[in-house]
Amino acid sequence: MATLSATEQLNESPRAPGEIEVPAPTAWPFILALGAALLFAGLVTSMSVSCLGALLAMAGCVGWFREVFPREHEEVVPVVSEDIRLTTDRRVVERLPVLPDQLRAWLPVHTYPISAGVKGGLAGSVAMAVLACAYGILKVGSIWYPINLLAAGGFISWAGESDAFLAQFHMQGLVAGLGIHAFTSLLVGSLYGAMLPMFPKRPILTCGFVAPFLWTGLLYSSLGILSPILDQRIHWGWFFLSQVAFGLVAGYVVNLSVKVRSEQFRALPFAVRAGLETDRALMMEEEDGKKDETK
Repeated sequence: MATLSATEQLNESPRAPGEIEVPAPTAWPFILALGAALLFAGLVTSMSVSCLGALLAMAGCVGWFREVFPREHEEVVPVVSEDIRLTTDRRVVERLPVLPDQLRAWLPVHTYPISAGVKGGLAGSVAMAVLACAYGILKVGSIWYPINLLAAGGFISWAGESDAFLAQFHMQGLVAGLGIHAFTSLLVGSLYGAMLPMFPKRPILTCGFVAPFLWTGLLYSSLGILSPILDQRIHWGWFFLSQVAFGLVAGYVVNLSVKVRSEQFRALPFAVRAGLETDRALMMEEEDGKKDETK
């Protein structure tokens, strides 16, 4: 918003009608970007690169600020007027009237109910637990090992415990492990239920392989912060296989559920949901409705 002094200055020195003031071109933003890039590149190369980047970034900030303060650097450019005439071959353009209280359409039109995601998450959690317990038996000969390992993320006192301790039965470990596993499975299952309608062609492929791959990569980069003990002892091959099993089972169960219409589409006519811009679609829909009533 222009200030009062800027407005008075503009009134004192008016420009020609065919000219406007625009910000003057400057190279300082590019210098700032180069400095920021060198600053972070030096974290994995050399400290001298970071120092050079810091100097360039500081110079870019100062130079860019001086383009605005205390006086804006602008240049006057001419305005070339052009007579634009819009033509069309259509004789009449009809548009569908939309009431003010009607919102624009959201996609997807059909989706799965929340119960489908809950069922898929529970079924997938069972498949994932079977593979996790199989890994515990093969590694230390105990099905309690993966459960206690998952629960150790919430117990600071278990951070330095041995594999022999984690292989034993602990009631608090069982309760915490089942709670974490159930909560995460329900959350991911609900996410799959909301995500599957967006990929109608290959839903099982999306949940069974694409989503587990992305989820495993996300945890691989952040598990050291979330649970250091789990990050040190997790076997990523088995973890990825368990994620694939969860995705395949959860996606299959969710895909078996019957889709329902989204809430925002139930009160709108077909022409609005289809995005048509003509009143004839409404007339045809009303005629079809009358024909169905007569039958």
